[in-house]
Amino acid sequence: MADTSIEHIQKVITESLVTFGADPDAISRDAQLEALDVDSLDLAELSQIIEEQFGVELTSNDVAEIKTVGDAIDMVAERAK
Repeated sequence: MADTSIEHIQKVITESLVTFGADPDAISRDAQLEALDVDSLDLAELSQIIEEQFGVELTSNDVAEIKTVGDAIDMVAERAK
């Protein structure tokens, strides 16, 4: 069973955003994905990583609701229970 702690979810999401080119120093729960230059292709890849790591499938509507890093973390944490 995958580690679904908030800390682990945050680590996976943060590391993914860095690989997409986001500035690690700019990543926080309140950081807007748009401000981090995360585009729709990055979000599609992030949703695949989330599904692989946590077994949480995000629909396109779910992804559209994610505006901040915290939104992504909270959505995954809620559905990974």
